[in-house]
Amino acid sequence: MKPVNYTRAQALPALLKHRIAILDGAMGTMIQRFKLTEAQYRGERFRDFPKDVKGNNELLSLTRPDIIRDIHEAYLAAGADLVETNTFGATTIAQADYDMAHLAREMNLASARLAREACDKFSTPDKPRFVAGALGPTPKTASISPDVNDPAARNVTFEQLRAAYYEQVEALVEGGADVLLIETIFDTLNAKAALFAIDEYFEKSGERLPLIISGTVTDASGRILSGQTVTAFWHSVRHARPLAIGLNCALGAALMRPYIQELARAAPDTFISCYPNAGLPNPMSDTGFDETPEVTSRLIREFAAEGLVNIVGGCCGTTPEHIEAIHNVVAPLAARSVRQGVFYAEKESEPA
Repeated sequence: MKPVNYTRAQALPALLKHRIAILDGAMGTMIQRFKLTEAQYRGERFRDFPKDVKGNNELLSLTRPDIIRDIHEAYLAAGADLVETNTFGATTIAQADYDMAHLAREMNLASARLAREACDKFSTPDKPRFVAGALGPTPKTASISPDVNDPAARNVTFEQLRAAYYEQVEALVEGGADVLLIETIFDTLNAKAALFAIDEYFEKSGERLPLIISGTVTDASGRILSGQTVTAFWHSVRHARPLAIGLNCALGAALMRPYIQELARAAPDTFISCYPNAGLPNPMSDTGFDETPEVTSRLIREFAAEGLVNIVGGCCGTTPEHIEAIHNVVAPLAARSVRQGVFYAEKESEPA
């Protein structure tokens, strides 16, 4: 095993104990504002590509890096401490839908570099900015059958997931990610494949980055799609010793509160993250969702005032306006207290 190389993100635990950190908002929502055409997604490089690519947001890191850079900078200007790479669907498994699996590594590398450049531009000694390498769930599930007539059927294997995530992690770290964020987890087995790949990469490279693990509660049952409660989900992934465990997306901040409360009770020695979406779609709203920046920030302020969270931000439907509002209301509030035991806090804080 190689000696462990600790990254610039080892400053994060102290920051999270001192104040609440702000994660950025939705990448897809911001991309939609540009109303890009098929030709604009393709750019010159993919002008003659044989399959439609409109909607492949990760491709824009290659064809329209200016747009991705501008979105990162808008969130940083709004007060974000961490920005996610444009890589939610940048795995070979997800990109296979566009016949672009062979571009997955390049997408991750380019996306991480764009986020790194933006964070470096906005970082100051008093307010460092961090790149969160985003690993999405993929459009396939290792735990649930895609065929109601065949409960044993699966459309992806653990090994396929592991290999896809390993390639993604390798490129994200090479591109400058400070943190790895496994997010929108609806299937714990998919997440375990990502964790396995991450640990494999750490062992091979000697590089060790902090992890944020974020599940998503799919309905009022309080369970993720593969059937676990929030507490059971935590106990399934706690072996990875993440910097933070949390929830994202779901049905908006208002309906997420009891599950964040449950998670905070279940994981007293780990930081808690929460980045809800902007509520349910509402075409009558100016933002297209139920929750305006004012509503979302008020609800998240309640989480913070209750001492539930250390990292907050926004998911689907949220914008720099949401992030600025969240930043403004939580800045005066104290972060959730945690017991010792978080990533870097004890034995991993000092390389052997």
